[in-house]
Amino acid sequence: MNVQQILSQFQSRGVETCFHGRHINPQIYAGLDGNNWHLQDYIARGGYQALRKILGVDGGEALTQDQVIATVKESGLRGRGGAGFPTGLKWSFMPRQFPGQKHLVCNSDEGEPGTCKDRDILHYNPHIVIEGMAIAAYAMGISVGYNYIHGEIFQTYERFEAALEEARAAGLLGDKILGSNFSFQLHAAHGFGAYICGEETALLESLEGKKGQPRFKPPFPASFGLYGKPTTINNTETFAAVPWIIRNGGQAYLECGKPNNGGTKIFSVSGDVERPGNYEVPMGTPFAKLLELAGGVRAGRQLKAVIPGGSSAPVLPANIMMDITMDYDAIAKAGSMLGSGAVIVMDDSRCMVKSLQRLSYFYMHESCGQCTPCREGTGWLWRMVDRIENGQGRPSDMQLLDNVAENIMGRTICALGDAAAMPVRGMLKHFRHEFEHHITHKTCMVPAYV
Repeated sequence: MNVQQILSQFQSRGVETCFHGRHINPQIYAGLDGNNWHLQDYIARGGYQALRKILGVDGGEALTQDQVIATVKESGLRGRGGAGFPTGLKWSFMPRQFPGQKHLVCNSDEGEPGTCKDRDILHYNPHIVIEGMAIAAYAMGISVGYNYIHGEIFQTYERFEAALEEARAAGLLGDKILGSNFSFQLHAAHGFGAYICGEETALLESLEGKKGQPRFKPPFPASFGLYGKPTTINNTETFAAVPWIIRNGGQAYLECGKPNNGGTKIFSVSGDVERPGNYEVPMGTPFAKLLELAGGVRAGRQLKAVIPGGSSAPVLPANIMMDITMDYDAIAKAGSMLGSGAVIVMDDSRCMVKSLQRLSYFYMHESCGQCTPCREGTGWLWRMVDRIENGQGRPSDMQLLDNVAENIMGRTICALGDAAAMPVRGMLKHFRHEFEHHITHKTCMVPAYV
């Protein structure tokens, strides 16, 4: 199947396409000129129909909380922030009969290197996130929500605030929404660019005005979250998928993808491709097709390796990537993870040692320092890789890198330690010869690194 055929297949499912660096679902990406993000534009595209549907304000019968959750479960929607946990199942954990305040939180603290999808959703179509959060709040009996937005996209934060004002003025947020008995207050919170605050409990700490450090779990946020109250946290893209699911049905969304991997997924394709950008394709799309949509490898060079799910995912060599599909299960089976959907493409001019040097520095810099294996281990990893890259590596460094990475894995409160260790283990598994060449010959085996 060629690109035109697969695009026609997507279009038959209501997915529009664009060859200028994006593959667009009109329900999520709209107004690419940056001007069509206002409430009236969103309503013209069918916005807030899903919210009206569940509230029964157009003459139909209101949906029950159980019906909304069942529809989301049927859709096969899994968390789009990285973990891939089933969204409907997460919603069912919320104790709906809890007598006190409960909270809903959107994790828009997008800090994974290579990822840039959530900021685009918020920038080009903020109301779809507001509607998705309102539907989620209704399903779980929640009256207060927060969208925690990454600190380095202040313009997008301001736009989301403007969209909130539009929704409040139109009676789509606040008390007795659209004349119903449902009330939901939604607020935006601005972070300060800390990568660790993408971890859900560190995010909650930051929202409470504390230092952003992960909490021990259990207890989990569903029972002890923001301000000690039951809290559900989902990613921006996850909430953005909800209105379409409610309007069209869970089965229709599931059929856009594949079993256990329902719907579409936005992949941030960067690195050595002709057209880097955000591409929304059905789950289960072959990587080869995604690469083709992005224009292929730059300048006619050969594909060498791909990090399929953000910088924390283990790298996979070209021969493996070209045979797998872009979904949680297939990528996990290949030895990596779909993660945040950041696809980092590397051609044959890239040195794996230098690439790992840069990644290891990032995780050392972003460690919050709470856990000793991460605080000390990330620095140790970077120093060893830096030494190898600069021609001072020792033969014993290979085994030591393996040992340090292994002793970080699974020994920290949050997953940042694992995120630092997995790139190391992936590089050594598939590109050990490059590290050995650096150590033996004190130089890079890639002739012309650019």
